[in-house]
Amino acid sequence: MTIEITNRSGVEAPEKEIESLLTFGLDYMDLHPECELSVTFVDDKEMEELHIKWMDEPGTTDVLSFPMDMPESKKDAVTLGDIVIDPIVAANQAAAAGHSTNQEIFILAAHGLLHILGYDHAEPAEEKIMFALQESLVKQWSEESK
Repeated sequence: MTIEITNRSGVEAPEKEIESLLTFGLDYMDLHPECELSVTFVDDKEMEELHIKWMDEPGTTDVLSFPMDMPESKKDAVTLGDIVIDPIVAANQAAAAGHSTNQEIFILAAHGLLHILGYDHAEPAEEKIMFALQESLVKQWSEESK
């Protein structure tokens, strides 16, 4: 399994934990262990540029996902895609939610992975499924990594 992590945000990010979480997540989702995934931490300016370019929406955001290859079966080792996280937005959201910035980043990484795998939250039923799955993934990883 290859999980490439790059930090261009200018602030510290929990890179080792994100690699652990996403490794766990790929196994949790029963994907081939040789799937590839990348995570990039960016600053507000870069995230805003990506948000405008790819989503046609103004301002920055917390996480964006860029799916590449969808495995046709669980036996396929593919390049899944890229997750981009803005840790500054994550810190603001964490403060509002009453938990740590790292916890927010873990939630965003799981959220990004699920988007790459085709999950969405545009409809209430989809949102319920996706958010329950992301919560379960982070919780189980957290319990197993203690």
